[in-house]
Amino acid sequence: MLYCLNLKNDLLLNMLKKLIPITFLILLTSCATIVNDAEVPVTLTFSDGSSGSCNLSNKRAQYQVDIPGTQMVRRSDDALRFDCKTADGKTAFGSIPSEIEDAKLAGSIVFFDLGITDSITDKHRTYTPNFTIPVK
Repeated sequence: MLYCLNLKNDLLLNMLKKLIPITFLILLTSCATIVNDAEVPVTLTFSDGSSGSCNLSNKRAQYQVDIPGTQMVRRSDDALRFDCKTADGKTAFGSIPSEIEDAKLAGSIVFFDLGITDSITDKHRTYTPNFTIPVK
């Protein structure tokens, strides 16, 4: 009888030794703050194929960029606003909405810190990677 109890305890201990590292890895990979960079690449072009420049801004950063081109943009929960001018003088303005990376936010809510850290850093947010700015 005592031998059976020791055998069950050994099996339980071995199972826990395997389960704890797996659980820890799940916790770490589910938090966007750990797995995401603070910036995302956004490629911008004008709808008429022309070149020019844009002022980009959100609540975390401001940029002056040449179009067409790719800019690393700080993640934020507000829209990425643009105010642009083409080489031939046409203007365009508007915004690119900020989107939530659902899987990473859900993982951090369920497994790690109820999403508090990701909400503060906005690292669960992203912008459309390729955006065409309409020019009239």
